[in-house]
Amino acid sequence: MQQPWNSDRRRTAIGRSNLSVPARQALADRQLTADRTILDYGCGRGGDVASLQCLDCKITGWDPYYSSSAPVAPSDVVLLTYVLNIIEDPVERQQTLKEAWRLATSVLIVSARLSWERSKVRGHEYGDGLLTSRQTFQHLFSPDELRIYVEEVTGTRCISAAPGIVYAFKDDSARLGYLAHRIVPDAAWLASADTTSALASLVDYVERRGRPPRVDEMPRPMAEQLAHLKPGELKRLIRDSADPEKVSEGAKRTTLNTLLFLAVELFNGRGPFSSLPLGVQLDVRSFFTSYKEACRRSDRLLLKLRDDTYIRGAMNASSVGKITPTALYVHRRAIDRMPTVLRLYEHCASIAAGRPQEWTIAKLKHQGRATSWLDYPEFDKDPHPRITSSYLVDLKTLETSHMSYANSANRPLLHRKHEFLAPDDPDVPRYRRLTESELRAGLYENPHLIGTENGWKAELIRCGRMLRGHRLVRHPND
Repeated sequence: MQQPWNSDRRRTAIGRSNLSVPARQALADRQLTADRTILDYGCGRGGDVASLQCLDCKITGWDPYYSSSAPVAPSDVVLLTYVLNIIEDPVERQQTLKEAWRLATSVLIVSARLSWERSKVRGHEYGDGLLTSRQTFQHLFSPDELRIYVEEVTGTRCISAAPGIVYAFKDDSARLGYLAHRIVPDAAWLASADTTSALASLVDYVERRGRPPRVDEMPRPMAEQLAHLKPGELKRLIRDSADPEKVSEGAKRTTLNTLLFLAVELFNGRGPFSSLPLGVQLDVRSFFTSYKEACRRSDRLLLKLRDDTYIRGAMNASSVGKITPTALYVHRRAIDRMPTVLRLYEHCASIAAGRPQEWTIAKLKHQGRATSWLDYPEFDKDPHPRITSSYLVDLKTLETSHMSYANSANRPLLHRKHEFLAPDDPDVPRYRRLTESELRAGLYENPHLIGTENGWKAELIRCGRMLRGHRLVRHPND
């Protein structure tokens, strides 16, 4: 097959036995569902198509080399996975993106290789990218460059789902629904096999959300089980059964979540009240005098991100995380327990340039407004976990940087693990006991040495100690 291209694009298509990273992200974000039609536009050898078909997705694939005879028709979701980066002609690159956008009736999911992968690509400069020794082309995007590029070509506001993965929604309400899914916890319902259990589930919802649900928010079986009760009777049963203190706490939590959602929505483009997801509309009506008042309060919250003194005060007042002279470090299990302005801080960075799929601790700088996500994959197993990667987003410039420690011989490691978690985390007592025993053994006397693997190993030897899991014991040769 003769190609009119300057690069041999077919060689970039790899065989996949597992889903690609963008497909896994889209599944996790509920963009790829069994009730949607999906087109993998530029599917290569069809690995994602085969894997998603096994998950009962209605997906077809088209590729100019491997599946050129496959029919191409508009679909609810279009995947444009690692296609833009292999097109050496900027005009054709733009046309390809425009065509993918035309074919998507609900959402276009675009992914591309990133600039921090430059060390993995051997080649010389060609056009606006690199021509490799295999005669393939790569234009490596930065995360914010990819989002901006997709926005310019599609003419719509986009969201970075993860670094190098961008969602462009055809309908603004769908975009807001996705934002709500990321920010406001999903409604969880207890099992309801009969009227008694359905009432228990309803009371639980009211205590967590701070308000009763509307009928169309309930699971259908539960609504049917409660249909014989009159509205007044149902209100009385809830009032008599729900814990007022829990309801009050739920209302406070939902109010703050709503403010957080509206602030992030403004950061990414705020729409009219009617465009909000139903649950958010009902929250606004329940806990604010008007949509205008809710927006005004969320705008004030967003303005507070510029106030260094306020941010530092929020960090000092936070009940979770470890604060240092330069930043607050919070484990992902405790991230939703931060003050709302700090949650907004982290969410704005994630919406602008994508939160990585693998991360353990978020680092929020006191000044300069930069968020980093640090990955310590052995946090729960290793008493002093080693870092494997970090991804930083500068909120002022939206520039990003990525660092891998995979090949480092002397990686940074963590101490005092309990400080990164919420005080009531079940692992805190065990981690705190380890820290206290290490303090008594003198292991923290030289803090400038213990931050890396080699320095920590030397201090363990100096103090005649070794670790067995999360227990510190004397070294047998000491």
